[in-house]
Parts: sequence; structure tokens; C-alpha cells
Amino acid sequence: MTPTDTIPSPASVIRTVDDLRGPAGQLEALLNTGSATATYAAVVAHPHPLFGGTMHNKVVYHAMKALASLGLPVLRFNFRGAGVSEGTHDHGRGEREDVRAAIDWADREFHLPILFAGFSFGANVGLHACCGDSRVKGLISLGTPVHAEGRDYHYEFLAHCLAPKLFVSGSRDPYGPISQVEAAVASAPPPAELVWIAEADHFFTGKLDEMRAAIVAWVSAQFPLGISQ
Repeated sequence: MTPTDTIPSPASVIRTVDDLRGPAGQLEALLNTGSATATYAAVVAHPHPLFGGTMHNKVVYHAMKALASLGLPVLRFNFRGAGVSEGTHDHGRGEREDVRAAIDWADREFHLPILFAGFSFGANVGLHACCGDSRVKGLISLGTPVHAEGRDYHYEFLAHCLAPKLFVSGSRDPYGPISQVEAAVASAPPPAELVWIAEADHFFTGKLDEMRAAIVAWVSAQFPLGISQ
């Protein structure tokens, strides 16, 4: 746990999750408990683990803070092979199953509709895993990647993704050029909203408050019953 994770927000306290298991074994996870009257729960997925991505990533942390500020319980977890999660990296295939395991856990724990948010690799993997899952009522893709460090990410599957979707990217993100991200979002059926953070890079450096504000505004508009202060 990082020092910033030890400070609870007014809307929640943080606890370790000891019973989240995926197909590859135990997954390290943290839960911001949220409000007792929350009507949605949330799951947040982190960027590529082979390049330092974990659930303590700044973008993931700020996404969690945005959702927790609305009173939602928020689950963060480390993909297989990251942190102390069991298993080994599976290049996105097994990681989709890790997302599904996290959704299963949140569903069992809260019996609430779920919002999913992912950053970069976690966004692509999570969109794959959650599109078509009736328990997941909203999808948030942060720093949607198209080409990154020799890896290509594809989004043809979004054509069948009917849940409300929010895409937030930086206008200077080298891994998600504007024209290609716009094309991916355009392939998705509505409702699909794309927010560009001006001058932001892939990690929203110096722009994390704007990213958080975009998440809060979208959730507040799409899921007003989920707001519990």
C-alpha cells in the first residue's frame, strides 16, 4: 500500500481484499468501501504490468478517487503477475479473465450494478471483458491505447457494446492519436462520449484533476442515482 492509499477519503475507508481469486490464483486487491447507500459499485483496472503498471498507478488512483467521491465502493486489483498477485502475465488474454473475476467479486459483495474504469492496457482489456456483461452498466476508458511500445490495440468489438461509454484521453497522447481514438469511439453505438484533455499526455501529467472532473461529470449525468455523499 502506498502512503497516499493510507488516507481515507470522506466517502470511504480502504481495506485489503483477501478473497479475490482469478483463474491464475489470488489477485492482490484494495477496496474503498464507499457509502452504505450507494446504488452502484465500481471496478478499476491498471495499465500494462510489464511497464510498471499496478493498481497504485496515479491515473488509477485518481480514477478511484473520482468514483469514491460519489460514494461508490471501488475495487482496484493487480493483474496476474503484478504486485503479489499470483500467476504470470498473459498478454491480455488471461487478464480479461482477471477483470471478469473482479466483476464477479464486486457482484457477490455488493449485489449492485457495476461501473468499470480502466487505464491504457487496463482499458482495452476491461472493455473486452465487460462489453456485453449485463451487470456492467457503464464503461470508462482512460488513455485509450491504439499503438504502444510495439503493441497494437483493436476496438472492432465496440460495435456490439451497448452500455454507456466514456472515453477520456490527452490531446498529446502518443499512444492514442486523436484521429485513431476518434475512429474507435465512432465505431461504438451511442451513448459514447469522448473527452479530450487539452495538452495532456498519456498519463495526464499535470491534468489529473481535469480527468477526475470528466469522470465525475459523466457519472453524475448518466447514473444520478449512484451519487451518495
